[in-house]
This record gives sequence, structure tokens and C-alpha cells, in this order.
Amino acid sequence: MRLHHVQVVCPPGGEDAARRFYGEGLGLTEVPRPPGLAGRALCWFRDFDDEGRTTAEIHVGVQEPFEPARKAHPALVADSVAHLETIAARLEELGFELTWKDRHTFDGYERFHTFDGAGNRVEVLTPVG
Repeated sequence: MRLHHVQVVCPPGGEDAARRFYGEGLGLTEVPRPPGLAGRALCWFRDFDDEGRTTAEIHVGVQEPFEPARKAHPALVADSVAHLETIAARLEELGFELTWKDRHTFDGYERFHTFDGAGNRVEVLTPVG
């Protein structure tokens, strides 16, 4: 078994903030939703390997009333420490909150935590050693 996707939520009108975070910040590609699901999520984002296979997928949906997920979170794997640091720098340049306080607290990984435009927690990590 493997994970197909994770859905996070945002308040009504959160589409632009989702695109800034998941598209510009994390570098994921926005993809069209299948026609039968077009009304169920605001936008979908994917990452691909060198052969074009999907390696990560996040769906952003609208929820009202909205409350951000401050503990539950998706964790995305970067290719290297350099890639991890590049993503972090890009997110910080875009003005997203980010912390490295747990960078070395997960054996075998380096990581940071950030919050998307709606305030949902997201972890980005990479294997080391």
C-alpha cells in the first residue's frame, strides 16, 4: 500500500494563498482536477520524478467554518539537504512562517516545519547520513 494524496483545507477565498505556498513556495505543479471531482477541491498540486511519475499529491479544499490544522500535517520529502534549504529560503522569501527548531530531532532526517497560507502545518524533510 502507498499513500495517494493528502487533502488540506482553507477558508473560502484561499485559492491564491494556496497557489503561492504549494506552487511557488514548495515548487509543486498545479494540475487540473478530474471532471467528476471538479467541485470537491479548490486546487490540486503534484510533484513528479524524473520519469514523470507522481511522487506527492496535495489537494486543497474549502471548509467552512475553517480552522487550520496546527498539529496534523503532510510531510514532504526533499531530494537533499541543499534542496531542503532551497525550499525553505523560497518560502521565507514569500513571507511564510518557518522554523528549523526540530531540524535534528528526527533520527536520519533533517527537517523544518512551516505553515501554508491558511495556517495549516506542513513538514519538509530529507534523509541524511
